[in-house]
Amino acid sequence: MMQISRPLLCLIFGFLGAAAANAEPSVLATLKPVHSLVAGVMEGAGKPELLIGGALSEHSYALKPSDARKLRAAALVFEIGPDMETYLIGALAGASGRVVVLEQAPGVRLQPARRGGLWGDDGDHDHGPTDPHIWLDPQNAIAMTRAIAEALAKTDPAHAGLYRTNAARQIMGLEALDREIAATLAPVKNRPYLVFHDAYHYFEARYGLHPAGAVTVAPDRPVGARRITELRQAVASGRTICLFREPQFPPKLIETLDQDTGGRSSARIGVLDPLGAELEPGPKLYPALIRNLAQSLAGCLTKKS
Repeated sequence: MMQISRPLLCLIFGFLGAAAANAEPSVLATLKPVHSLVAGVMEGAGKPELLIGGALSEHSYALKPSDARKLRAAALVFEIGPDMETYLIGALAGASGRVVVLEQAPGVRLQPARRGGLWGDDGDHDHGPTDPHIWLDPQNAIAMTRAIAEALAKTDPAHAGLYRTNAARQIMGLEALDREIAATLAPVKNRPYLVFHDAYHYFEARYGLHPAGAVTVAPDRPVGARRITELRQAVASGRTICLFREPQFPPKLIETLDQDTGGRSSARIGVLDPLGAELEPGPKLYPALIRNLAQSLAGCLTKKS
């Protein structure tokens, strides 16, 4: 049997220890905006994996066996919370790593789910009493960034300094983005519009916007006849300047509402994307997503008929 000298053993174990310390942590993020914030904090240490990519909607997503394997393999999982990632409630019981619920992060401000009028009746909403679309307020994104950095630092202490440095840089960018968006939307604050579904409460509250309601309260379910009648009346009466659809869902209902007014409405059709469905995943996605929302709103609400 070959004998290995003590100096060589020390060298081997030293190499293995250094490799372990520098190993890329296994991190999973559920949604594109969450993934973007995590990717920004992890730059230089590794890349997180994204659970829902492409133009898939979190509202109708069905967990695949490959997703379950990703959950089991991840040392750290970042999610918004059970009201958003309903498809994960059972699967997370099999996760071997730490699960970070970002809606519970210190500094995140929650908004209640809207009820009544064109926001829907109490029994219609597919979420709980709190609106889970927390990432659409850049101030919440700042709080999430801090929580992400601390969770990564605890899981991967070798890169703790890098995570905190990256987080500080990302927060500076988010603060500048917040000021930019406020200036972009200031001229259209009081102009009414309809969104496809109530995903934008945080964005609207942050920048003082005044939406008239939502077309559907559950994007994966048909809209009832009574609600369609109410929406047609809102569009025909001129109480909405714009109708906004989303790229994840067919535009047929929005187009039908516009056509059904028989020329009595001057409402325009725009696109709002709360997830960055058509954006490339990575650190640049979050600011692009927020900037696109502001530009779509400002563009549609300031166009002349």
